[in-house]
Amino acid sequence: MPDATTRSGGTATAVPPLVVLRPTPAVPLTPVTPAGPAVRAWPSAYLRLGLLLTLLAAAASAVLVFDPQRLLTEGWPPQLGGFAAAGVFALAYGLCTVAFVPRPLLNLAAGALFGSALGLTSALAGTVLGAGLAFGLGRALGQDALRPLLRGRWLKAADGQLSRHGFRSMLAARLFPGVPFWAANYCAAVSRMRTLPFLLATALGSIPNTAAYAVAGARASTPTSPAFLIALAVIGLPALAGTVLAWRKRHHLRAR
Repeated sequence: MPDATTRSGGTATAVPPLVVLRPTPAVPLTPVTPAGPAVRAWPSAYLRLGLLLTLLAAAASAVLVFDPQRLLTEGWPPQLGGFAAAGVFALAYGLCTVAFVPRPLLNLAAGALFGSALGLTSALAGTVLGAGLAFGLGRALGQDALRPLLRGRWLKAADGQLSRHGFRSMLAARLFPGVPFWAANYCAAVSRMRTLPFLLATALGSIPNTAAYAVAGARASTPTSPAFLIALAVIGLPALAGTVLAWRKRHHLRAR
């Protein structure tokens, strides 16, 4: 660049402008993967639902083959007794409830086999175990496939109630036996209810009804005894109250 002439006659050398270099942000490199079918670590939702239905059908078939109801007439195997027998009965109780065996029948058997106190303890342990097994199976194998099907008004209302107010809703379902045990388990599993409130509500809400059936089974040989009659009243009154409550809820949902 030529020099510039100043007023005093001298020359001034032009200074080139400074160039400021700014660092450019680093661009993350996206790894290139070879094209091919995606590998899934867990089967699809409908495959899992099919597995759940297969397991439940196999469990129900096993119940029909082994006929656990004969315990009411034939009694418990003589090789087992005391707390060991009650523990085995609780395990069998839980498995039978998953296979849709009615709980009243199992509760009567618990009372007839072990008496009121031990029968109640064994039946209640089996109740919580069976509910937990059904809840876990339904949550792991059925929730993803069944939740998109909750489109009806009643289904959405039940799902919202269990998801937002899980503990008190399940406690009411256990106290007032209007909903079948297995249906409540799988409905709770499909909802967004948490596991601990579900198990706690099941344990607390099942105590009155289970105790009544256990006492009735233990005192079945004396049907005119006060304990047996009180047990029948405890069984019948919640059922009647549950029917009335369900009827009122039905009209409430229709009014919406």
